[in-house]
Amino acid sequence: MVPQSEVVIRQEELLNGRVLLVNAPTDDLLNNLPSNVNASIWTWNFNDFQYFQARQADVHFGIDLPAGEFDQAIIFVPKAKELLNYLLHNLASRLNKDASIFLVGEKKGGVERAAKQMLPFGKTLKLDSARHCQFWQMVLENTVTAKPLKDWVQRYTVATPNGDLNICALPGVFSQNRLDVGTAVFLPYLSQVTSGKIADFGCGAGVISAYLAKLNPKNRIFAMDVDAFALASTQLTFEENSLTPEQLEIKAVTGIEDAPLFLHAIVSNPPFHQGIQTDYNASENLCKTSRRHLKSGGELWIVANRFLNYPTLIEQSYKNCTIKTDQQGFKVLFASTQKNLKE
Repeated sequence: MVPQSEVVIRQEELLNGRVLLVNAPTDDLLNNLPSNVNASIWTWNFNDFQYFQARQADVHFGIDLPAGEFDQAIIFVPKAKELLNYLLHNLASRLNKDASIFLVGEKKGGVERAAKQMLPFGKTLKLDSARHCQFWQMVLENTVTAKPLKDWVQRYTVATPNGDLNICALPGVFSQNRLDVGTAVFLPYLSQVTSGKIADFGCGAGVISAYLAKLNPKNRIFAMDVDAFALASTQLTFEENSLTPEQLEIKAVTGIEDAPLFLHAIVSNPPFHQGIQTDYNASENLCKTSRRHLKSGGELWIVANRFLNYPTLIEQSYKNCTIKTDQQGFKVLFASTQKNLKE
């Protein structure tokens, strides 16, 4: 088990009844909880959802608090401060007064800072410090009314060659407050992407998906992400810009292997984080295996940090890779499958 789960087990005598595990790690914690605990899991990570589902756990995937009543909740500290505020507010709107909300996380992951975010809802107490982690308790004194989703959205405008886009980003989504440098470098080249069925792998707040839809109303966009908050943000961005709903298909994925087949193009500012950890597996698999999801003559477009070895990985699979630009620390990479002359 990860250290956070070990610390939870150290305090198991405090746990009782219907306990909601929020952002729980994919380990064996469930099998080590006492028998008087009826545990459920809330996750917005599709990889984690599939892990728990395969173990027949009571798991909910999405941005909404699971249905039902809970006696306690344990939050495993997420990376984003705004996301923790969202979780705490939603739990405070559902749990009864005097219910306990526990918080566990690594010291290097900001658990002490996170514990201060609980103060508006009740008194906090640090119960344990071990395995480079801390375990806090807050007894709920101030319940609240749940806010509508729109109140959690951060909005900003992106200028494009085809007019402005209004972006909607929910808590915890990549580049929540402003356009990231990589996508800014990428945008001028998206007009060169072939039209048709296009997958946006790692769609985030939907900047790339919305721009491709805006460029050509005949484009059908498959917005793919592991994060339910990103998928919901992309949906909101499409609605905010009055884009045709039929252009968009939202798809939760574990990786590029879940993409549709016979795509005309795959476009990506690929993800490289899982929580606070750096993880290049999803983006490296994109370079290595995306070819099988494309039609003959299909295109791969990626923007990535210049220090990454993606051009080499792409060339091994596609036999070609063109660097369209190299600026502000990012490269825009292009490759295509061999055109079948019979088509």
